[in-house]
Amino acid sequence: MKQGKQSFMKGAAILAVAAFVTKLLGAVYKIPYQNITGNEGMFVYQQVYPLYSTLLTVATAGFPIAVSKLVSERLAWGDEEGARRVFRVTSVILTLSGLALFFLLYLGAPIVAGWMGSRALLTLPIQAVSTALLVVPIMSVIRGYFQGHRNMTPTAVSQVVEQGVRVVTILTLAWWFTVKGYGVVYAGAGAVFGAFTGAVAGLVVLLFYWNQNQRVMAPIPPRSSAAPGEPTGSLVRRLVALSIPISLGALVLPLFSLADSFTVSNLLEVGGWSPAEAVEWKGIYDRGQPLIQFASFFATALSLSIVPVIAEAQTLRDGRKIADRSALALRLTLFMGLPASLGLALVAYPTNVMLYKDGDGSEALAILAVTTLFSTLAMTSSGILQGMDRVVLPACNLGVGIGVKLVGNVFLIPLLDIRGAALATVLGYATAAILNLLAIRNRVGSLFRLGPAKIPLLLSTLLMGSVVWGVVQGTGWVTAGWSPRLSMTAASLSGVMVGAAIYGAALLGLGVVRRRDLERIPKIGGKLIPWMERFHLLKS
Repeated sequence: MKQGKQSFMKGAAILAVAAFVTKLLGAVYKIPYQNITGNEGMFVYQQVYPLYSTLLTVATAGFPIAVSKLVSERLAWGDEEGARRVFRVTSVILTLSGLALFFLLYLGAPIVAGWMGSRALLTLPIQAVSTALLVVPIMSVIRGYFQGHRNMTPTAVSQVVEQGVRVVTILTLAWWFTVKGYGVVYAGAGAVFGAFTGAVAGLVVLLFYWNQNQRVMAPIPPRSSAAPGEPTGSLVRRLVALSIPISLGALVLPLFSLADSFTVSNLLEVGGWSPAEAVEWKGIYDRGQPLIQFASFFATALSLSIVPVIAEAQTLRDGRKIADRSALALRLTLFMGLPASLGLALVAYPTNVMLYKDGDGSEALAILAVTTLFSTLAMTSSGILQGMDRVVLPACNLGVGIGVKLVGNVFLIPLLDIRGAALATVLGYATAAILNLLAIRNRVGSLFRLGPAKIPLLLSTLLMGSVVWGVVQGTGWVTAGWSPRLSMTAASLSGVMVGAAIYGAALLGLGVVRRRDLERIPKIGGKLIPWMERFHLLKS
């Protein structure tokens, strides 16, 4: 790998940009897809994709983080060959697990589709998405190896390319099968097949970076007290012991979505809805998933970037650095998650009309918006605990959260329809996040280290919320003569833009963002500080 390491904040920034682009694409493509295939088409896609995501996460998601952790440990001792050995062993394990899961999912597709409520609609799409399991495992290992070297660029670029190719495949095949009259089953199968084409494109990008870095790689001088070599059997046990709990901890979004795939439409029928109505309204409920995913992009980047940093500090027994980086990551997550939850809830109705033509399910979308705060905190806190070697705990806490979600679905959906599913999601995320935060506090003490900024942060958020509400209402009144979709588009976009500007100005004006926070942001922070001090916008 290249000799220069990227700092924690620079790594987080690179991954944040990539996550922003991928989440944006992930949020955007479901809009034309729903417009092409309707709510029934959205049902088919959203039923199948969480199943693939869950199996993929169990098989692979923990390994990039485990690899990055073990590689960073070896590099801390100057053991470059040990780091490469971690890569080789993990490649074999994941290739075999991907093959096994492919055959399991492809052959078992009819059974799983029946459990989800419609064998006729879901069997072919499940078989189509299973092909991605042949490619993604090796891609995840390469990403983890780069991350262990604190080089986040290959991961970021490959994520963007993967998502871009996937979105093009989804929309192209969904449109083609629809206009040719094949129906939502083939449209959905073509859409989920984008997971395979995107994975192939992402792997090609990673192999390009791998080849480039092999040419310029220089050996790392070993430390005088380098760590001893590790037998293969011991390394495999450590990889599995680290990766499985981390994989479970990474299942936040897929597991919550999967719980809905198996329960929402079935429980709506229990509540007296017809099968056709249950499918229709499950598709409407799934409109909220892109909003949650997009809002969580920064926490996803932080959770990836913070694990190797804290793992290195853990190896060197630097408790102060662990506490400092943990507090910074949680504070940044809070700064983003709190206003995002309130803002998304306030623009739920106009955004729903803007994106999906009508306002059906807007109350459920507003409730789902509240999960943004808890889901982002859950992701970031899981990354912190994993870096502290507490890899089992986030998985256990997630399990408790999923249990709360399932129990909430059972009791709330028959009473409140899809609004009950949304409320159960909020309760599940909140449970997992709170349990993680309590565990971190027991280790490092103060979590967010806001100090006197607590009240100004609350005031900034409330001010933003008030302004967004006023802008949405005012814009709706001014554009009352326009078409409903155009009017709500103006209301939603103006509310988001004005709200973001007001919140940013309030953070600076009330001293929530401090000089030492900006100092840790590479390149941009150093340029912003003199300008802000000139206008007395920045406090130390």
